[in-house]
Amino acid sequence: MCVVGEPTNPSRLGDVIKNGRRGSLSCQLRVDGVQGHVAYPHLANNPITRLIAMLAPVNGTALDGGNDYFDPSTANVTSIDTGNEAGNIIPASVSAKFNIRFNTEHKSDDLIGWLEEHFNRVGGEWTATWRASAQPFVTPVGSFTELMQTAIETVTGQRPILSTSGGTSDARFITNICPVAEFGLVGQTMHQVDEHVDAADIDQLAKIYHEMLVRFFKGES
Repeated sequence: MCVVGEPTNPSRLGDVIKNGRRGSLSCQLRVDGVQGHVAYPHLANNPITRLIAMLAPVNGTALDGGNDYFDPSTANVTSIDTGNEAGNIIPASVSAKFNIRFNTEHKSDDLIGWLEEHFNRVGGEWTATWRASAQPFVTPVGSFTELMQTAIETVTGQRPILSTSGGTSDARFITNICPVAEFGLVGQTMHQVDEHVDAADIDQLAKIYHEMLVRFFKGES
């Protein structure tokens, strides 16, 4: 078993254990058309019209109803760009980026297949570049998560909840080797220029990890 020291706690040490993570699938989609003057649209082919139709399934939507461990999968468009500075010209091409954070109801290959079929139904010339940076995983509730919760409660007096929210982590690699869950410091300032933690929390975290080891060697998991 493995414990990853990600900063899982939103407010105080003992809030949250992450026992799973969503997958992440990104796409850069380019749609090509025919450039022309907006006054003569019959002589052009506006790629933006088709792009908007292609993005409909991923434009700020939920893809499912979630399950026992995960909230619904979500998809969001993050960028649309034509590079067109003229207000009266239909562009020759347009590009968009979107990202899907998906739970264990999906696999990245299935999502890609579903969306590319949709793109083909919309029609026209398009190119999609995909990047699946993480697959979803979950460590089910059991003796491992119980050991962690009990050890954390022993040290902090607070029993943490289990959660699969947030971004990706290195746990996505370890899950292929052994059961894994995450517990670490408070992450209120993560990725900020003044990122910091409370020094007292570091001491408490060391005690929690020690308590986990003691319970593990006592055979509590």
